[in-house]
Amino acid sequence: MIRVVLSLFRSDVNPADRVVPPSSYTANLTVLTAAAMAFLAVFALALSMASGRLADRWSDALARTATIRISAPPEQADTQVQAVLEALKTTPGIASYRVLDDGEMKKLLNPWFGPDLPVETLPLPKLIELTETSGGMDAEGLRMRLAAEAPGAVLDDHTRWRRPLVEAAGRLRLLGGLSLLLIGGAMAGMITLAAQASLAANGQVIRTLRLVGARDTFIARAFERRFTIRGLLGAGAGTLLGMAAVAMLPRANEAGGFLTGLGFTGWGWLWPLVLPPLAALVSFWATRAAARHMLRGIR
Repeated sequence: MIRVVLSLFRSDVNPADRVVPPSSYTANLTVLTAAAMAFLAVFALALSMASGRLADRWSDALARTATIRISAPPEQADTQVQAVLEALKTTPGIASYRVLDDGEMKKLLNPWFGPDLPVETLPLPKLIELTETSGGMDAEGLRMRLAAEAPGAVLDDHTRWRRPLVEAAGRLRLLGGLSLLLIGGAMAGMITLAAQASLAANGQVIRTLRLVGARDTFIARAFERRFTIRGLLGAGAGTLLGMAAVAMLPRANEAGGFLTGLGFTGWGWLWPLVLPPLAALVSFWATRAAARHMLRGIR
């Protein structure tokens, strides 16, 4: 298969090239379609990879942290905080822990209640933030111990936060793959229409070639080569433009954390380079199917 496609780029094996007009609206349509589809494919690939990296990073960060919430009457709050701290000292798998003060609690509540919330007058629970070691801790064992030593303490290991992120990452990757398939299908459809238009416009030339003994395979090869090259060149241009646009996206220090990690990183920049060869294969098969169908109808 690859040998057949590569042979299309040899100028000495396709003397029937003159069957296809060197310049026409179909040529411009094919190149423009391949460029536009490749440009969109670069963004679909970039967003799919970036969303996966972001979700994985957020999930890993949440997996290493946990929070203990202590809800108790004011006269028992300090006692239960001390009991929790004593329990954490002897719990394996905990790297560090600290009690959040009123200032930090106020920052947590600012997005919902505004900066003027009188934290000191509200019966807010005490929060203890802890960080796990790389080996992790026994969350169920710690919950049982807290239930016995500090009944008002509740451990939140952020499982309910991690699960939606993992599911979202999987769905975004799936959507990215479906987008690439749809882009490839749209490109194949447009190139098929362009090849059919070119074949129909050269119907008289094809009949003449048949009269002098040319076989349909010989004629179809000229169209396959011309449209495959057009698809490759158009996709190459669209891919370069897409990579340049992705490279110009604002960095995190310019637009905030929301854009952190968007685009490609490291060896990920090589992935878009696969798009032009794939576009050439799509062009080849679309043109071959269109040529065989049209040649059967031209008598």
